[in-house]
Amino acid sequence: MRVKGLVLAAGAGSRFGGPKGLARTTTGEPWVLRAVRMLQDAGCDDVLVAVGARGDEVAALVPPPARALGVEDWADGLAATLRAGLDAAATSDTDALVLTPVDTPDASPEAVRRVLDRSARVATTPADVLARAVYGGRPGHPVLLGRAHWAGVRAVLAGDTGAGRYLAGHGALAVECGDLWSGRDVDRA
Repeated sequence: MRVKGLVLAAGAGSRFGGPKGLARTTTGEPWVLRAVRMLQDAGCDDVLVAVGARGDEVAALVPPPARALGVEDWADGLAATLRAGLDAAATSDTDALVLTPVDTPDASPEAVRRVLDRSARVATTPADVLARAVYGGRPGHPVLLGRAHWAGVRAVLAGDTGAGRYLAGHGALAVECGDLWSGRDVDRA
C-alpha cells in the first residue's frame, strides 16, 4: 500500500495563543518536526504539512523530504485544510492518506502502524481502507482514508469540521491505541 502522510498545521491556534505549527516541546523541538518524523517512522512514503497561519514560518520548520502545502483559505477552518490535502494527494499515485494534527506531539508511530496494519487486513483493496485510532473508545488520530473515500469525505467537509461525520457514517474501523499513548491533542499553551 502506498501511503502519504498529512500533518494538519494550518490553523491560527486561537485557543492556544498562536499557530500550533510554530509550537515546540519544552526542549525546543518543533511539533511539526515530531509529527513528520512520526509519520515517516510509521512507514508513510511521502509527508505533506498543510500550512496556513504564518505559513512561511511554519513551512521553514518542515524537514525535507517532507513538503509544505500552502492552504490559501485556511481561515475558513479545518475543512479547507483537509480539502487541500485531499486535492494534493489526488495528484499522486497514493492509495491512502494518513491524517494527524500537529497538536499531538506525543503521538506514537506505533499507532499509525497499528491502524495501517489492522485496516489492511479488512479492506478489499488498499484504496478501500477507512480507519481511525481510538483511545479508550474515544475517536482520535491518526485517521486513515483510502482513495476510494476521498470524494465522499470531501463532499461532507464544511467549516471547522473534519472527516468525523464521514467516518462514523461509513463504518470506519476503530483501532484501539490507548495502550500506546493518551491520544490527547494540546489545546492550551
